[in-house]
Amino acid sequence: MTNLIFQGRQWLLAALTAAAPALAQAQSTSAYGTPGLIETPTAEMYPDGTLAFTSGMLDQTLRATMTFQLLPWVHGSFRYAVIEDFDGDGANNRYDRSFDLHFLLREEDARAPALALGLRDFGGTGIYASEYIVATKTIRDRLKLTGGIGWGRMAGRGSFSNPLGVLFNRFKTRADSNAGGIAETGQLDFGNWFRGDAALFGGASWAYSDRLTLLAEYSPDLYTKERDRIGFEVSSPFNFGAQYRLKNGAQLTAAYMYGTTLGLSYSYFIDPRQSVTPGGQGASPPPLLPIDRVALASWNLPDAAAAPDRRQQVLTRTLEQEGLRLVYLEDAGQTLRIGVENGTYGQAAQAIGRAARVLANTQPAQVQSFDIALMSNGVPLSSVRINRQDLYELEHDPDGAWRSFARAEISDSIPLAEGGIASGAYPHFSYRLGPYLQASFFDPDAPLRYEIGARLGLDYTVAPGLSLSAGLRQPAAGNLDDSQRESNSVIQRVRSDWGLYAQQSDLRMEHLTAEYIWRPGTDLYARTTAGYLETMYGGLSAELLWFPPGSRLALGAEMNYVRQRDFDVLFGFQDYSVATGHVSAYYDLPGDYHAQLDAGRYLAGDYGATVTLDREFANGFKVGAFFTLTTVSFDDFGEGSFDKGIRLEIPVSWLTGRPSRDRLAQVIRPVLRDGGARLNVRNRLYGVTREARAQQLVRGWGRFLR
Repeated sequence: MTNLIFQGRQWLLAALTAAAPALAQAQSTSAYGTPGLIETPTAEMYPDGTLAFTSGMLDQTLRATMTFQLLPWVHGSFRYAVIEDFDGDGANNRYDRSFDLHFLLREEDARAPALALGLRDFGGTGIYASEYIVATKTIRDRLKLTGGIGWGRMAGRGSFSNPLGVLFNRFKTRADSNAGGIAETGQLDFGNWFRGDAALFGGASWAYSDRLTLLAEYSPDLYTKERDRIGFEVSSPFNFGAQYRLKNGAQLTAAYMYGTTLGLSYSYFIDPRQSVTPGGQGASPPPLLPIDRVALASWNLPDAAAAPDRRQQVLTRTLEQEGLRLVYLEDAGQTLRIGVENGTYGQAAQAIGRAARVLANTQPAQVQSFDIALMSNGVPLSSVRINRQDLYELEHDPDGAWRSFARAEISDSIPLAEGGIASGAYPHFSYRLGPYLQASFFDPDAPLRYEIGARLGLDYTVAPGLSLSAGLRQPAAGNLDDSQRESNSVIQRVRSDWGLYAQQSDLRMEHLTAEYIWRPGTDLYARTTAGYLETMYGGLSAELLWFPPGSRLALGAEMNYVRQRDFDVLFGFQDYSVATGHVSAYYDLPGDYHAQLDAGRYLAGDYGATVTLDREFANGFKVGAFFTLTTVSFDDFGEGSFDKGIRLEIPVSWLTGRPSRDRLAQVIRPVLRDGGARLNVRNRLYGVTREARAQQLVRGWGRFLR
């Protein structure tokens, strides 16, 4: 089960492709959702970072594919296929999930073609399992010729003995890829890759115009499994099609396939770097006032007895107008130190830039520099020193934002000294009220289940770092609670009973916690949380994080003792309790990439590790993948063999163009089981602190003057 929660102005993730501008692609996309002709692949790549969504159908088969160009030389795909009556009896459709990888071995040049290697359905049931090596050459810009050799499913018609058998005899044979069953779904079938008979494939595409491309291919796929199970007929290896590129860059392809059927596919492309709505839809930053005008303001006059109080009142009010909350204030002569909580801007650098302008427009002339600390629930994160004169000097500089970053000083956050708390900052109460959507994918009885309703969040910060929080949900409509599938897990059912939580609950208490976050030392953060921690578990959680401001590396440790909650998601508990914990390493790789490794004990008592790799763009749009391997065997884990999935995180500002800290987060798991299940604790320290560290600030510093 996956969750998608939106509040206020957030939109449904399903509206993403309807709202986002599509990219015009120079290469055609196959019905499998990857660069290709009609069904056979080419050696082409999408532009780096592209997200492609494809839906293709023929006869009794529907395929939906998401492809992400992870690197300039590699893309990965997740595919969900529905094959009618594949499992017999006229009503047992097969809902198949599969993953692809495609690697560019060499780029095309004037003399030689592009060369690529690919794995199709390397971690699913094996229905589409195949491997290939393919070459593509462009001739006079409009004609592209493709040829390759394939194994597995792509070695049907015209197959011959594997040429790799010359190297090793084992390449001459290939075991049946699970025969399309589900018992071993999700295992990586290394032993079959590039083994068994091989066959040739190829084709051509000709761009008749900028919009219309004609396609022809020779496909050796005999659709053997579909022929045996649903009677699909293949009378010819030749497929012919036409692809039309719409004004928004999307592609629509119609084809006559295998001499017996018609096929249709539609592909939509998104560049995560390119927002749906151009930025700058929010209020412009306040213009800098001349220093002499600021000095003459009544709250800055030295003979005004109440000047300090008035200065703070003006500063608090002006920061609030910019969407920032003043929580810390200390006057150190020529330096003014403040701490602000950012509730408005997705990029921390923009919050710092707005705060610096407010300070320049409200503080007396003798204040020459500003230490601005970003804070979370009263806990100081990183501190950025801005020289006042730099603001005036670089305000109209075309490269002012980046020059200001070079001059700024980022350090560990300012300490919370006695008397530094801004008057009226604590206690502080806030609430959030809005709709939510919870979705469940890939249930064979209903591939998409959903629930919509209202969600209320309450937060009461008693003192810096100490907060009480509650979250309530009231379902209103949906079919999530209609699921009758019972868990068949042979290990402790820590997640696979999710359907019972949907069926037996109405008004739900998502969480009810007391939380304390503090700084035990330089570069260190600590958190303790107690209460009903998430929908399924309550108990105690403690965490420690080491994260220097300028470091790419962060290290953390977490310990939890939790008990499983009752299915009504109110105040009761079940009998099962467990101690879990992980040590974690987080690393910002060069470019847009981020890696995370978590190792420890999971909710079912199994031990193992989770590896996560994300690509995060400067605007906060994130695409990633993860997998978990634990002491639970593939057989005991059940369908899927091990936990894995894809995750998307989309800033609402990417959709609206307006400043917002809200995000749409979606995790797509092929199947949710009990092995490798981790506790979902709110406010894990790395997520709380990362936005204020140097590596994140530099990504968003282009918005410092916005």
